[in-house]
Amino acid sequence: MNRVHAQQGMGNQAGFSIEGPLAYCVGNWVASNLHDVELQLSSAGWPKDRLQLNLGGISALDTAGAWLIHRTLNALQASGLQVTVLEADEKTRQLLDLVKARSESAAELPRPYLPGFLESVGRKTGGQLQQFYEFLAFTGHLAFIATQSLMRPWRIRWPLVVKELQYAGVNALPIVGLLAFLIGIVIAYQGGVVLRDYGANIYVADIVGLSMVRELAPLITAIIVAGRTGSAYTAQIGTMMVTEEVDALRSIGIAPLDMLVLPKLIALVIALPLLTVFADVMGLFGGMLMAAGMLDLNSSTFIERLTEALSLDSYLSGIGKAPVFAVIIAAVGCFQGFRVYGSAESVGRQTTVSVVQSIFLVIIVDSLFSIAFSKLGI
Repeated sequence: MNRVHAQQGMGNQAGFSIEGPLAYCVGNWVASNLHDVELQLSSAGWPKDRLQLNLGGISALDTAGAWLIHRTLNALQASGLQVTVLEADEKTRQLLDLVKARSESAAELPRPYLPGFLESVGRKTGGQLQQFYEFLAFTGHLAFIATQSLMRPWRIRWPLVVKELQYAGVNALPIVGLLAFLIGIVIAYQGGVVLRDYGANIYVADIVGLSMVRELAPLITAIIVAGRTGSAYTAQIGTMMVTEEVDALRSIGIAPLDMLVLPKLIALVIALPLLTVFADVMGLFGGMLMAAGMLDLNSSTFIERLTEALSLDSYLSGIGKAPVFAVIIAAVGCFQGFRVYGSAESVGRQTTVSVVQSIFLVIIVDSLFSIAFSKLGI
């Protein structure tokens, strides 16, 4: 005789037992009592050929209990065992039939629709166009608020501007200076290797000066700020969206753009040109050190040649890009922050999107500047 006991069918408990080809279900088969019974059912020693399942001992049955019995019967029948249900009352049979009908209808549900390649491309394109339209609307609203604030500067929250200027400007000096210094060294080395073969060592100052001042310093600074500060803007505003702090600001009559976006925009427009000037100095300093060490070009000669190679137009063309880059980084970072919803996962996703879009737009705008300067002869 093969006999397996779960909880005994006493009081409000649920249980079952197997005696040869007979299995007995007893007690209250309700959701709160099924944990141990389910474990016993999964490890029971069932007979080989046929089984008679006696449900007469069940005193209470809910949907969870009926589903457990139905699932067990299906598993036994799928293994080739012939199962017969005995002594089930009318309510038990009705509930078992209902569970069986619902499970069969659920199994017959159609597969989820999977769009084709062209449809997927169309949907993604439509989504990107919609996002671009929303970004333009956000930028227009921000420009309107910024114009109003410039006409009424006393309404600007200057303490927040100073705080953001500290974070976006002063705290970014080490990383910007270090990278600009290393890039200046790399440019001087790569250019010096070629110029040394032709005896034109002195022109390394031209290469370092023009490349850093016109292109690399503003571009590298913008990319660093986009990854460092733009992502922080998205994460900060996104977290406030998740915790509903933005809705709280609206409820007390404070416009989120006035408090959260405008100070960041003003601070970054001030900080990025200053960071670009700092990057110019550090990049030229790095190039001067490499020229002195590799090309025997002393600092006075390097600086003298640099003053001849660089013009005011070249310097201003590099500095003039920085405020435009700052507006792009601040607008994209804050816009993606307001698109966060639901969870911390959304914060991470939109932060990634913010950095990628900021860098992409900065490079696109920089190329447009290069084309425009070329047409204007600057």
